[in-house]
Amino acid sequence: MKFAKFMCTAALAAGVFVGGQAQAGVEIDPATPDYAKTTGVSGNLDSIGSDTLNNLMTYWAESFRKKYPNVRIQVEGKGSSTAPPALIAGTSQLGPMSRKMKKVEEEKFEKKYGFKPTRIGVALDSLAVYVNKDNPVDSMSLPEVDAIFSKTRKGGHQNIVTWGQAGVHGTLAQNPISIYGRNSASGTYGYFKKKALFKGDYKNTVKEQPGSASVVMGVTEDISGIGYSGIGYRTSGVKAISLAKKQGGTAYPPNYENVLNGKYPLARTLYIYVVKEPNKPLPTLTREFLTFVLSKEGQEIVVKDGYLPLPAKVIEKQLGLLK
Repeated sequence: MKFAKFMCTAALAAGVFVGGQAQAGVEIDPATPDYAKTTGVSGNLDSIGSDTLNNLMTYWAESFRKKYPNVRIQVEGKGSSTAPPALIAGTSQLGPMSRKMKKVEEEKFEKKYGFKPTRIGVALDSLAVYVNKDNPVDSMSLPEVDAIFSKTRKGGHQNIVTWGQAGVHGTLAQNPISIYGRNSASGTYGYFKKKALFKGDYKNTVKEQPGSASVVMGVTEDISGIGYSGIGYRTSGVKAISLAKKQGGTAYPPNYENVLNGKYPLARTLYIYVVKEPNKPLPTLTREFLTFVLSKEGQEIVVKDGYLPLPAKVIEKQLGLLK
Protein backbone atom coordinates (compact mmCIF):
# COMPACT_ATOMS: atom_id res chain seq x y z
CA MET A 1 0.00 0.00 0.00
CA LYS A 2 1.49 3.30 -1.03
CA PHE A 3 1.66 6.17 1.43
CA ALA A 4 -0.65 8.41 -0.61
CA LYS A 5 -3.30 5.70 -0.68
CA PHE A 6 -2.84 5.08 3.04
CA MET A 7 -3.37 8.78 3.65
CA CYS A 8 -6.33 9.37 1.35
CA THR A 9 -8.65 10.57 4.09
CA ALA A 10 -9.86 14.17 4.31
CA ALA A 11 -7.21 16.69 5.25
CA LEU A 12 -7.22 17.96 8.80
CA ALA A 13 -5.94 21.20 10.25
CA ALA A 14 -2.54 22.29 8.95
CA GLY A 15 0.32 21.97 11.42
CA VAL A 16 2.81 24.75 12.00
CA PHE A 17 6.12 23.43 13.28
CA VAL A 18 7.86 25.27 16.06
CA GLY A 19 11.08 24.79 17.97
CA GLY A 20 10.89 22.01 20.51
CA GLN A 21 8.88 18.82 20.30
CA ALA A 22 5.20 19.76 20.52
CA GLN A 23 3.74 21.21 17.34
CA ALA A 24 1.29 24.09 17.29
CA GLY A 25 -1.82 23.84 15.16
CA VAL A 26 -1.96 20.04 14.88
CA GLU A 27 -5.24 18.68 16.19
CA ILE A 28 -6.44 15.15 16.80
CA ASP A 29 -9.26 14.03 14.52
CA PRO A 30 -12.36 14.43 16.76
CA ALA A 31 -13.61 11.03 15.61
CA THR A 32 -10.57 9.31 17.16
CA PRO A 33 -11.86 6.86 19.82
CA ASP A 34 -11.27 7.34 23.54
CA TYR A 35 -9.42 4.60 25.38
CA ALA A 36 -11.54 2.53 27.77
CA LYS A 37 -9.60 0.92 30.59
CA THR A 38 -10.30 -2.77 31.05
CA THR A 39 -9.50 -5.54 33.53
CA GLY A 40 -7.02 -8.38 33.46
CA VAL A 41 -4.16 -6.41 31.94
CA SER A 42 -0.77 -7.33 33.43
CA GLY A 43 2.56 -8.85 32.51
CA ASN A 44 5.65 -7.88 30.53
CA LEU A 45 6.01 -6.26 27.13
CA ASP A 46 9.26 -5.84 25.26
CA SER A 47 9.74 -3.42 22.36
CA ILE A 48 12.82 -3.66 20.13
CA GLY A 49 13.28 -1.66 16.95
CA SER A 50 13.20 1.86 15.56
CA ASP A 51 15.22 4.73 17.03
CA THR A 52 12.80 7.17 15.37
CA LEU A 53 9.99 5.71 17.47
CA ASN A 54 12.08 5.32 20.61
CA ASN A 55 10.80 8.40 22.46
CA LEU A 56 7.22 7.77 21.37
CA MET A 57 7.33 4.17 22.57
CA THR A 58 8.73 5.35 25.90
CA TYR A 59 6.01 8.00 26.35
CA TRP A 60 3.28 5.55 25.37
CA ALA A 61 4.68 3.00 27.81
CA GLU A 62 4.80 5.49 30.68
CA SER A 63 1.19 6.58 30.15
CA PHE A 64 -0.01 3.00 29.71
CA ARG A 65 1.66 1.90 32.93
CA LYS A 66 -0.16 4.63 34.85
CA LYS A 67 -3.37 2.85 33.91
CA TYR A 68 -1.96 -0.62 34.57
CA PRO A 69 0.70 -0.51 37.34
CA ASN A 70 1.23 -4.29 37.09
CA VAL A 71 2.56 -3.97 33.56
CA ARG A 72 6.29 -3.76 32.81
CA ILE A 73 7.33 -2.40 29.41
CA GLN A 74 10.93 -2.33 28.24
CA VAL A 75 11.85 -0.23 25.20
CA GLU A 76 15.02 -0.58 23.13
CA GLY A 77 15.52 1.55 20.03
CA LYS A 78 18.66 0.84 18.00
CA GLY A 79 17.16 0.82 14.52
CA SER A 80 14.30 -0.67 12.51
CA SER A 81 16.44 -3.56 11.25
CA THR A 82 16.62 -4.90 14.83
CA ALA A 83 12.82 -5.36 15.00
CA PRO A 84 12.30 -8.38 12.69
CA PRO A 85 15.02 -10.57 14.29
CA ALA A 86 13.64 -9.79 17.76
CA LEU A 87 10.09 -10.72 16.75
CA ILE A 88 11.37 -13.91 15.10
CA ALA A 89 13.44 -14.85 18.17
CA GLY A 90 10.54 -14.07 20.49
CA THR A 91 12.58 -11.57 22.50
CA SER A 92 10.01 -8.84 21.83
CA GLN A 93 6.27 -8.59 21.30
CA LEU A 94 6.42 -5.14 19.69
CA GLY A 95 8.59 -4.31 16.67
CA PRO A 96 8.47 -0.55 15.96
CA MET A 97 9.75 0.32 12.47
CA SER A 98 10.07 3.58 10.54
CA ARG A 99 9.82 1.62 7.27
CA LYS A 100 8.03 -1.46 6.01
CA MET A 101 9.70 -4.82 6.43
CA LYS A 102 11.83 -5.89 3.49
CA LYS A 103 10.81 -8.98 1.54
CA VAL A 104 13.68 -10.99 2.97
CA GLU A 105 12.67 -10.02 6.53
CA GLU A 106 9.07 -11.07 5.91
CA GLU A 107 10.23 -14.36 4.42
CA LYS A 108 12.33 -15.17 7.50
CA PHE A 109 9.38 -14.27 9.73
CA GLU A 110 7.01 -16.48 7.72
CA LYS A 111 9.52 -19.35 7.76
CA LYS A 112 9.53 -19.20 11.58
CA TYR A 113 5.80 -18.76 12.21
CA GLY A 114 4.04 -20.00 9.10
CA PHE A 115 2.23 -16.71 8.58
CA LYS A 116 3.11 -13.11 7.74
CA PRO A 117 3.74 -10.36 10.34
CA THR A 118 0.97 -7.89 11.11
CA ARG A 119 1.85 -4.25 10.44
CA ILE A 120 0.03 -1.58 12.45
CA GLY A 121 0.31 2.09 11.46
CA VAL A 122 0.65 4.15 14.64
CA ALA A 123 1.69 7.69 13.61
CA LEU A 124 2.77 9.87 10.68
CA ASP A 125 6.13 11.51 10.12
CA SER A 126 7.41 14.15 7.76
CA LEU A 127 11.02 13.00 7.48
CA ALA A 128 12.91 16.30 7.57
CA VAL A 129 16.09 17.58 5.96
CA TYR A 130 17.71 19.81 8.58
CA VAL A 131 20.19 22.65 8.26
CA ASN A 132 21.65 24.82 11.01
CA LYS A 133 19.23 27.52 12.21
CA ASP A 134 21.65 30.23 10.95
CA ASN A 135 21.88 28.74 7.45
CA PRO A 136 19.92 30.93 4.98
CA VAL A 137 18.76 27.94 2.91
CA ASP A 138 14.99 27.48 3.23
CA SER A 139 14.23 24.97 0.49
CA MET A 140 15.71 22.40 -1.89
CA SER A 141 14.59 19.94 -4.52
CA LEU A 142 15.11 16.21 -4.00
CA PRO A 143 17.64 16.13 -6.88
CA GLU A 144 19.66 18.78 -4.98
CA VAL A 145 19.39 16.78 -1.74
CA ASP A 146 20.54 13.72 -3.67
CA ALA A 147 23.50 15.69 -5.12
CA ILE A 148 24.60 16.57 -1.58
CA PHE A 149 24.15 13.16 0.05
CA SER A 150 24.77 10.69 -2.78
CA LYS A 151 27.84 9.72 -4.78
CA THR A 152 25.74 8.13 -7.53
CA ARG A 153 23.43 11.17 -8.03
CA LYS A 154 20.59 9.26 -9.66
CA GLY A 155 18.47 12.42 -9.35
CA GLY A 156 20.46 13.83 -12.26
CA HIS A 157 21.85 16.95 -10.57
CA GLN A 158 25.54 17.85 -10.69
CA ASN A 159 27.56 17.17 -7.57
CA ILE A 160 27.13 19.66 -4.70
CA VAL A 161 29.99 19.87 -2.21
CA THR A 162 29.94 23.50 -0.98
CA TRP A 163 27.13 25.73 0.23
CA GLY A 164 27.87 28.13 -2.61
CA GLN A 165 26.91 25.37 -5.06
CA ALA A 166 23.68 25.05 -3.09
CA GLY A 167 22.86 28.72 -3.72
CA VAL A 168 24.26 30.31 -0.56
CA HIS A 169 26.09 33.66 -0.75
CA GLY A 170 28.52 35.25 1.72
CA THR A 171 31.10 33.60 3.94
CA LEU A 172 29.19 30.30 4.23
CA ALA A 173 29.32 29.85 0.43
CA GLN A 174 32.94 28.68 0.52
CA ASN A 175 32.33 26.15 3.28
CA PRO A 176 32.27 22.45 2.39
CA ILE A 177 28.89 20.90 3.25
CA SER A 178 29.16 18.74 6.36
CA ILE A 179 26.80 15.76 5.97
CA TYR A 180 25.17 13.92 8.90
CA GLY A 181 23.17 10.72 8.54
CA ARG A 182 22.18 7.44 10.15
CA ASN A 183 23.81 4.02 10.02
CA SER A 184 22.51 1.12 7.94
CA ALA A 185 20.61 -0.44 10.87
CA SER A 186 18.23 2.52 10.69
CA GLY A 187 14.93 2.38 8.84
CA THR A 188 15.30 6.11 8.25
CA TYR A 189 18.64 5.42 6.51
CA GLY A 190 16.90 3.00 4.17
CA TYR A 191 13.87 5.20 3.57
CA PHE A 192 16.00 8.26 2.80
CA LYS A 193 18.20 6.19 0.46
CA LYS A 194 15.12 4.99 -1.43
CA LYS A 195 13.18 8.26 -1.62
CA ALA A 196 15.73 11.09 -1.46
CA LEU A 197 18.68 9.34 -3.12
CA PHE A 198 16.55 7.61 -5.76
CA LYS A 199 17.91 4.26 -4.51
CA GLY A 200 21.47 5.52 -5.00
CA ASP A 201 24.46 5.20 -2.66
CA TYR A 202 25.51 7.55 0.12
CA LYS A 203 28.74 9.50 -0.13
CA ASN A 204 31.63 8.15 1.92
CA THR A 205 31.84 11.54 3.65
CA VAL A 206 28.48 11.11 5.46
CA LYS A 207 29.05 11.19 9.22
CA GLU A 208 26.97 8.22 10.32
CA GLN A 209 25.27 8.70 13.69
CA PRO A 210 23.85 6.05 16.05
CA GLY A 211 20.55 7.88 16.55
CA SER A 212 18.23 10.62 15.33
CA ALA A 213 19.08 12.95 18.20
CA SER A 214 22.79 12.69 17.31
CA VAL A 215 22.07 13.80 13.74
CA VAL A 216 20.15 16.86 14.92
CA MET A 217 22.81 17.70 17.50
CA GLY A 218 25.52 17.46 14.84
CA VAL A 219 23.71 19.94 12.58
CA THR A 220 22.95 22.20 15.57
CA GLU A 221 26.65 22.50 16.40
CA ASP A 222 27.86 22.79 12.80
CA ILE A 223 26.96 25.90 10.75
CA SER A 224 27.93 23.93 7.61
CA GLY A 225 25.90 20.89 8.60
CA ILE A 226 22.97 19.16 6.91
CA GLY A 227 21.21 15.98 8.03
CA TYR A 228 17.94 14.06 8.00
CA SER A 229 15.74 12.82 10.82
CA GLY A 230 12.13 12.35 11.86
CA ILE A 231 10.29 15.60 12.54
CA GLY A 232 9.79 14.58 16.17
CA TYR A 233 13.49 15.25 16.80
CA ARG A 234 13.37 18.86 15.66
CA THR A 235 14.88 21.42 18.05
CA SER A 236 15.31 25.18 18.03
CA GLY A 237 18.92 24.73 16.84
CA VAL A 238 17.94 23.47 13.39
CA LYS A 239 15.64 24.37 10.52
CA ALA A 240 13.53 21.83 8.63
CA ILE A 241 13.63 23.04 5.04
CA SER A 242 10.84 22.84 2.44
CA LEU A 243 11.28 20.20 -0.26
CA ALA A 244 10.26 19.97 -3.91
CA LYS A 245 9.91 16.63 -5.68
CA LYS A 246 11.54 17.93 -8.88
CA GLN A 247 14.09 20.58 -9.80
CA GLY A 248 12.20 23.85 -10.34
CA GLY A 249 9.05 22.50 -8.70
CA THR A 250 7.15 23.97 -5.78
CA ALA A 251 8.80 23.27 -2.41
CA TYR A 252 6.47 22.34 0.43
CA PRO A 253 7.20 22.60 4.16
CA PRO A 254 6.93 19.43 6.27
CA ASN A 255 3.62 20.31 7.92
CA TYR A 256 0.55 18.22 8.64
CA GLU A 257 -1.48 19.51 5.72
CA ASN A 258 1.27 18.68 3.23
CA VAL A 259 1.70 15.23 4.71
CA LEU A 260 -2.00 14.45 4.41
CA ASN A 261 -2.39 15.83 0.90
CA GLY A 262 0.75 14.08 -0.37
CA LYS A 263 2.63 17.25 -1.37
CA TYR A 264 5.54 16.82 1.04
CA PRO A 265 7.78 14.23 -0.69
CA LEU A 266 9.25 12.56 2.41
CA ALA A 267 6.02 11.86 4.30
CA ARG A 268 5.78 8.38 5.78
CA THR A 269 3.88 6.18 8.19
CA LEU A 270 5.49 4.81 11.35
CA TYR A 271 4.63 1.23 12.27
CA ILE A 272 4.59 -1.35 15.03
CA TYR A 273 4.87 -4.95 13.84
CA VAL A 274 3.45 -7.81 15.90
CA VAL A 275 3.16 -11.59 15.76
CA LYS A 276 -0.53 -12.32 15.26
CA GLU A 277 -1.86 -15.73 14.29
CA PRO A 278 -4.53 -15.60 11.58
CA ASN A 279 -8.10 -15.60 12.90
CA LYS A 280 -6.86 -15.37 16.49
CA PRO A 281 -6.84 -12.23 18.66
CA LEU A 282 -3.61 -10.74 19.90
CA PRO A 283 -2.59 -11.49 23.49
CA THR A 284 -4.51 -9.17 25.83
CA LEU A 285 -1.55 -7.03 26.91
CA THR A 286 -0.28 -6.45 23.36
CA ARG A 287 -3.80 -5.73 22.09
CA GLU A 288 -4.57 -3.25 24.84
CA PHE A 289 -1.29 -1.40 24.42
CA LEU A 290 -1.89 -0.95 20.69
CA THR A 291 -5.51 0.04 21.32
CA PHE A 292 -4.22 2.72 23.68
CA VAL A 293 -1.68 3.92 21.09
CA LEU A 294 -4.51 4.28 18.56
CA SER A 295 -6.79 6.13 20.99
CA LYS A 296 -7.27 9.85 21.43
CA GLU A 297 -4.90 9.84 24.40
CA GLY A 298 -2.29 7.85 22.50
CA GLN A 299 -2.46 10.15 19.48
CA GLU A 300 -2.20 13.23 21.72
CA ILE A 301 1.15 11.80 22.85
CA VAL A 302 2.12 11.59 19.16
CA VAL A 303 1.53 15.33 18.80
CA LYS A 304 3.33 16.18 22.04
CA ASP A 305 6.37 14.25 20.80
CA GLY A 306 6.42 16.29 17.61
CA TYR A 307 4.97 13.71 15.23
CA LEU A 308 1.63 13.70 13.40
CA PRO A 309 -1.56 11.85 14.40
CA LEU A 310 -3.43 9.39 12.22
CA PRO A 311 -6.81 10.38 10.78
CA ALA A 312 -9.73 8.54 12.44
CA LYS A 313 -10.56 6.53 9.30
CA VAL A 314 -7.02 5.17 9.21
CA ILE A 315 -7.17 4.38 12.94
CA GLU A 316 -10.39 2.43 12.39
CA LYS A 317 -8.62 0.22 9.85
CA GLN A 318 -5.65 -0.33 12.16
CA LEU A 319 -7.88 -1.30 15.07
CA GLY A 320 -9.52 -3.84 12.81
CA LEU A 321 -6.15 -5.55 12.36
CA LEU A 322 -5.95 -6.24 16.10
CA LYS A 323 -9.02 -8.47 16.18
